[in-house]
Parts: sequence; C-alpha cells; structure tokens
Amino acid sequence: MMDFLVLSIFPEMFDSFWSHGIIARALAQKKISAQAVNIRDFAAGRHRVTDDRPFGGGFGMVMKPEPLIGAIQHARLRLPNAQTVLLTPQGRPFNQSKAAGLAALSGLIFVCGRYEGIDERVRDSVDHEVSLGDYVLTGGELGAMVIIDAVTRLIPGVLGGKGSAADDSFSNGLIEHAHYTRPRSFDGQNVPEVLLSGNHQEIAQWRRETALLRTLAKRSDLLGRRPLTDTETAILKKWRKQLDDIIQAQSVSGADPLPGHQ
Repeated sequence: MMDFLVLSIFPEMFDSFWSHGIIARALAQKKISAQAVNIRDFAAGRHRVTDDRPFGGGFGMVMKPEPLIGAIQHARLRLPNAQTVLLTPQGRPFNQSKAAGLAALSGLIFVCGRYEGIDERVRDSVDHEVSLGDYVLTGGELGAMVIIDAVTRLIPGVLGGKGSAADDSFSNGLIEHAHYTRPRSFDGQNVPEVLLSGNHQEIAQWRRETALLRTLAKRSDLLGRRPLTDTETAILKKWRKQLDDIIQAQSVSGADPLPGHQ
C-alpha cells in the first residue's frame, strides 16, 4: 500500500480530492492511505504564525522554518520509510518517468509551500524538489494533488485493467493512440473500419501507427528523446512517402501545396 501524507496550511483543500474518482476508489480498496496535516499545528504562539517578512527586504512573506521542520519530523515519525517531496518552481520537472519512480516507493510526504516560498534552511530536510512546469502557482497543494493522482493510477490494481496505465501517453515515449466509441458514425465522421474488424493484430498495428503519427504531429520533441524501433522507422518512411506522393500530385495538377510545405 502506498501512503500519502500532505503538509499544508490549507488541509481542507484535500477533503474533496480524497472523496472522488480513482483516489476515492484506491482508498476504499486500501491501495493507498491519504491524509492532510495542518502545518499550523506545529507553529508556536497563540496565532500559530507560519510566515514572516524576508530578511533583506522585498515583497511577500516567507514560510518559517520551525513549523515546517516540525511538521516534516512529525510526518516522518508517522511514515518512517516515506520520502519527502517539496513542491517548488525550482524543482525537477514532473513527468511520467518521475511518476513511475515515485510509484515504486512505499510512501510520500508532500510539503506544500505558500507565499513567496519557504525558508531556504528547510530544503535540506526534503528528498525531492518537484515542479509541474515553468509557471508559478499560489501554493503547492494543486501540485501535490496532480502528483498523487499520477502516482496512484500507476499502482497495480488501481485502474482495474492490467495494461490500463502501460499504454498511457508518455509511458512509452509516445502520445497515446486515437480512441473511438459509440456511435459508429457521428457528425459525418466514421469509426475506422480496422477497429470494427475484430483483427487484433491489425488493430494493434493501427494503434501503433496512430500513436507514432500523433506524436510526430503534436510532440515531435518526444521522438528525439527515444530510439525508434525498426517497425517505427518503417511506419514513418511509409507515411513520408505517401505525403511526398500527395505533394507531387498537387504540384503536377497545379493545386496549392499542403499547408506548411513549399
């Protein structure tokens, strides 16, 4: 079972998150455990202050080290084998590979910063610094939810089907193949006949091709990060030849070339 523990000054944000969809099902099946803990519980004084002005001046407030370290220590007593994740724009970009690595652990403790950030001295107490992307959110709570969702669906048995997560976009370095469901015809567009054929080998080939071509069209940068198999190379060459034939035919007929081609 994977254990999640979130440290936040707004733990109530997670009440709805725990209660719906895949997360709720995983909790009910005891595939995961999850709890949000209030960082303010570890702050001193009557007002439980968790932030203060930055030394050296500047705008905004900085989260104090004492409550954060106290909350992290408490979490580690609860989950001694868990690793700690700080959500920060300065962290390593989160991706499917990172999700798979985190899913292999027994537990995760998430530290959700707020305001201008956390006191620098807290960083020595975390195992991972993770960013969702090159943008800034008002706090780490949404980032924690995203990572928990991505990790949970990789835990065996959570999605039901044995290969449900294995074919997801990015799991094999490609965008996922196209999907169709009922009705067979909608708004003048029909489901590809191969998907209705019952020929599993041809369906698998079609899905491999659409995944490769969609990746080429939408995220060609992904293809530069992984070696192509002989089959994938052959697919690209076949479609490149068909595209060249179309362009040549249009050139002979005097029609305008395809958009993006001269």
